Amino acid sequence: MHAFLIFCYLGATKLHASDPPLTLDYYASTCPTVFDIVRKEMECAVLSDTRNAAMIVRLHFHDCFVQGCDGSVLLDDTITLKGEKKAATNIHSLKGLGIVDKIKNMVESECPGVVSCADILTIAARDAVILVGGPYWDVPVGRKDSVTANFDLANTNLPTPDESLLSIIAKFLYQGLSVTDMIALTGAHTIGMAQCKNFRSRIYGDFESTSLKNPISESHLSNLRSVCPPIRGGDNNITGMDYMTPNLFDNSFYQLLLNGEGLLNSDQEMYSSVFGIETRELVKKYAADPLAFFQQFSESMVKMGNITNSESFIAGEVRKNCRFVNT
Repeated sequence: MHAFLIFCYLGATKLHASDPPLTLDYYASTCPTVFDIVRKEMECAVLSDTRNAAMIVRLHFHDCFVQGCDGSVLLDDTITLKGEKKAATNIHSLKGLGIVDKIKNMVESECPGVVSCADILTIAARDAVILVGGPYWDVPVGRKDSVTANFDLANTNLPTPDESLLSIIAKFLYQGLSVTDMIALTGAHTIGMAQCKNFRSRIYGDFESTSLKNPISESHLSNLRSVCPPIRGGDNNITGMDYMTPNLFDNSFYQLLLNGEGLLNSDQEMYSSVFGIETRELVKKYAADPLAFFQQFSESMVKMGNITNSESFIAGEVRKNCRFVNT
């Protein structure tokens, strides 16, 4: 098992070894105000609805796991291009696209044709986290937007809510991300919402056996079941993945896992799986130490943002409209 994972990991790092490096000052002379513009727009978006923060972070994650962080997730379907938005992992759940459009319009009016949609999304994800109480990190920039998308990779590369722990670990290792990166990045679920269809199997499955048998836990489970009926109906009903502090970026998500109250099977597996020896220790560590979680989350977000699409540096562009390739 470990040999396989190490092989995956080594195979993955080669994918990104020769990519042009990203830099912190890439736009220093061409669009010095880009970071300010993105921050102001994100402030407006999060003030109007705190859920927008989680939506942007998720969008960035779903972009980076398919051909690298190249803005491919933002492309609409056309006659000649099949986008990623209708893949099983994305359909009905990718939100925040309008926010990216709005930021792009503002940036274009200030510095036309300079800043890629991929960079805008990466910067916006960092600002989204800060605006709901999470850590700051410097964002390396200089990505190009891809002129392609990959529907099939969106279906195979992205983790799913009922996937096994080992399978999800393999998907992260394939991207050159470690088990530690996986546990830290999943901590973004401290601000996310989940749809009933993605947690139904959990709340009618082993939720009772993993959770503490106390009145709070039992009342929480009955609330979840009222949101999400056992069969048919309510598929798109939503609830917070961290019911303690759903609008605050903190470490309470990991405390829920210790209590056996993870909303998604894939999340609870990080603590409860028989294969989760390393993952269980990391969950305990981040549940006990919010600073350790913040520090690792920042590092892992930079690492994920550095998964680049080498083809996009050669054939890529700066899209005028994030939804369509330039004509």
